[in-house]
Amino acid sequence: MTHTAGIDVSLETSCVCIVDASGRIVRELTAESEPEALATALVDTGLVFARVGLDAGPLSQWLHAGLTRAGLPALLIETRRLRAATKTMPVKTDRNDARAIAQVVRTGWFRAVHVKSVLSQEVRGLLGARKLLVGKVRDLDNAIRALLRGFGLKVGKVGERAFAERARDLVEGRAALEAVLTPLLKVRTALLTQRNHLHQLVLVAVRKQPICRRLMSVPGVGPVTALTFCSAVDDPSRFTRSRAVGAHFGLTPRRYQSGETDRTGHISKQGDVLARQALYEAANVLLTRTQRWSALKAWGMAVAKRAGMRRAKVAVARKLAVVLHRMWRDGTEFRWGREVAAA
Repeated sequence: MTHTAGIDVSLETSCVCIVDASGRIVRELTAESEPEALATALVDTGLVFARVGLDAGPLSQWLHAGLTRAGLPALLIETRRLRAATKTMPVKTDRNDARAIAQVVRTGWFRAVHVKSVLSQEVRGLLGARKLLVGKVRDLDNAIRALLRGFGLKVGKVGERAFAERARDLVEGRAALEAVLTPLLKVRTALLTQRNHLHQLVLVAVRKQPICRRLMSVPGVGPVTALTFCSAVDDPSRFTRSRAVGAHFGLTPRRYQSGETDRTGHISKQGDVLARQALYEAANVLLTRTQRWSALKAWGMAVAKRAGMRRAKVAVARKLAVVLHRMWRDGTEFRWGREVAAA
């Protein structure tokens, strides 16, 4: 008889619940949140497993890799659907969560999450670190502006390189403000240096991947967007239709239909946040900064006339996801206009 196991992962220890084909709990145990410890705990039971489910989380991909190496049929479960199955439980504990995961995996009422390659995970780490430093530099600039504004000193519109010099000029001759501003500017310089270092690593990674260079031929798509998209998709063959990529990144509208009620809401904003933001920024560049016209830009501007620029950017971002995936899967080039497509 085959069995199903559910693992509720925590930082230090994980709860494991094992059920048989009828749903009866066979065994419950606790093990360290280490691949070797979990694999040993499951193998030592002497049971045959059809599925071993883990809820997707920070440690899940690492644990999944270790369980798979041990020969166990591990899979990651999409958390939103799992939450729907557990939110009716009056008592929430790790033990009950493990029981719920085991039952969900046994019945098949789950959606498996794609396990990304190690390369994609490393690229994701690089992009996340770069985004973190970009945000910290922006926060520090805003804090300096707010500090000086309280004394009637306005930085105004200045570029990134001229910002520090402008701030020093404003506080010149005011010892108290200079003493506060100097450490902030030193930290800002260090952040900019490390941010530029990470950006260079991004450019190096893009140069090593031919698909990224091809995707950058699309107007509005730069190295960060191309690398973010590739790391988020990881394997283009896992999408049978390119149209599904936009929905995967949360760029399609929600819908609620019941009886006589049928409402279409805002976009779902589910899936990879970095990829969705990168696609939206690329759409913004395409519609507002790109000088050369294309069929995609013409379509986006037509949407802007009907529904406004904000919705047009979302629509173009969704269309970009479809175009980029199609180019990647089919090995085609970007088509600027219909005459090119017909040629």
